[in-house]
Amino acid sequence: MQKYVQGVYRHDPFHLFSTEHAVTLGLIGVLAILLFLFRRSVKQPAFSQFLRYLFVFLLLASQIGYQIWMIATGRWSVRTSLPLQLSDLSVYLSAIMLVTKSRKLFVFLYFVGIGSSLQALLTPDLGMFSFPHVRYILFFISHGSVFLSCLLMAVIGTYRLRQRSLWVTVLIVNLYGGIIYLVDRWLNANYMYLTKKPGGSSLLDVLGPWPWYIASAEAIAIASFFILYWLYRMFKK
Repeated sequence: MQKYVQGVYRHDPFHLFSTEHAVTLGLIGVLAILLFLFRRSVKQPAFSQFLRYLFVFLLLASQIGYQIWMIATGRWSVRTSLPLQLSDLSVYLSAIMLVTKSRKLFVFLYFVGIGSSLQALLTPDLGMFSFPHVRYILFFISHGSVFLSCLLMAVIGTYRLRQRSLWVTVLIVNLYGGIIYLVDRWLNANYMYLTKKPGGSSLLDVLGPWPWYIASAEAIAIASFFILYWLYRMFKK
C-alpha cells in the first residue's frame, strides 16, 4: 500500500488513453450525462445544495491532499507546485463559485474551467504516476470536479451568457498569462507552459515550436469558447 503514496512510483508509467485512463474519462462522462438527464431532480434546492457542497469538499480535499503529498515526499517546489496553472486556479475558484453562486465566477469558469479541465483530463501531465497511485487519483478527482461543478451550475443556475462575456474572459486569460510569464521568468518555472512544452503527450506537441504554439493554443481556446457558448445557448433554449 505504501508504494501508492511514495514520491517515486516503480510501476508502469502513465500512458495516454490507456485502459485506466479511458475508464476514468468514461466515469466522469457518465456523471456529466446523469447531471443532464436528471436535471429536474438536480434542480431541487436540497439536492442541489448537497451536490454543491459535495463538490466543494472534493475540490478542496483533492488540492490540499496534493499539496500535503508533495511536501511529504519532498517534491514540493515553488517552481512547480504553486496553483498557478489555469486548471489549478479553477479548482479554488470553482469552490468559491459553488458556495457563493456568483454569476461572474460562473461565466469565467464556464469557459476557462471547462476548457482547462478538459485539457487536463484528456492530456494529463502525470509522468510515472499511473492508477492507482494517489497522485493519479487526486489529479482526476480535482479536475473532474471542476468540470462537473461547472456543468452543475449550468444546470441549476439561471445565468445568461453573452458574446461580450466570452471576449472579456479571453482578455482576462491573456492578462493573467502575461503576469504568469513574468513569474515564470523570475522563478525559472513553466506555469501555463509559457516557456516550453510539457513533457509527455500533449496537444501542444502538434502546435509548433515556441513561441508559435502559444498563439496556436490561444486560437484553439477561442474556438472552444465559441463552441461552449453555442452549447450553453442551445441547452438553455
